[in-house]
Amino acid sequence: MISVRQLRRTFGPIVAVDNIAFEAAKGDVLGFLGPNGAGKSTAMKMLACFLTPDSGTAQICGHDILTDSMAVRKCIGYLAENAPAYPEMTVGGFLDFVCDARQIKGMARKKALDRIVPMCSIDSVYHQTIDTLSKGYKRRVGLAQALIHDPQVLILDEPTDGLDPNQKHEVRQLINEMARDKCIIISTHILEEVEIVCNRAVIIARGQILVDSTPKALKEKHHCTLDEVFRKITSTKKIA
Repeated sequence: MISVRQLRRTFGPIVAVDNIAFEAAKGDVLGFLGPNGAGKSTAMKMLACFLTPDSGTAQICGHDILTDSMAVRKCIGYLAENAPAYPEMTVGGFLDFVCDARQIKGMARKKALDRIVPMCSIDSVYHQTIDTLSKGYKRRVGLAQALIHDPQVLILDEPTDGLDPNQKHEVRQLINEMARDKCIIISTHILEEVEIVCNRAVIIARGQILVDSTPKALKEKHHCTLDEVFRKITSTKKIA
């Protein structure tokens, strides 16, 4: 479902993403790991067609991010790092706005809202304005807008950021349930989360992919916890 080929993006003299390449298929939950500034969010923004790469490309569900970006946007759900939303809107108003943008109308809209509101546990704040919500509820609303059109591919940047332990558990369960029918990329700093929900672990540092493996294989190879594997690879791995 996702094929990334030599994606590169710079910001002035800074190389944020340096010719990365990987594949992800239906049923994959790929954990995108790396220290702050590694290039994770930049890579995800390019896949979501929010940033244009300097070179390279990617295909999502058979559509090229450069030549067919509108088709890509239709088949993905994207949760950005800061989950931007209009603070003066109510939760319900914001989700209606998202439905308008995605041309979800009539009974299809009612079915989508009836599915997504309880799924993301935002029933109790549906009529509140977004600026009155806690960080955790804002994150849930961001997740709801990413899921409302039931996309084939999900790109989730820190999906459990700001959630309490119970909310984290609920979102992880939701990701596990959706993984059967979707391809999911998750950026996270929580290594425990990778072990719980991801069947792939891609570690990136200084804009380059250092490791593409499974959490289990990494622990077995290095004979230590995933946290220790992460520290060992990102602090000692040399990039040519």
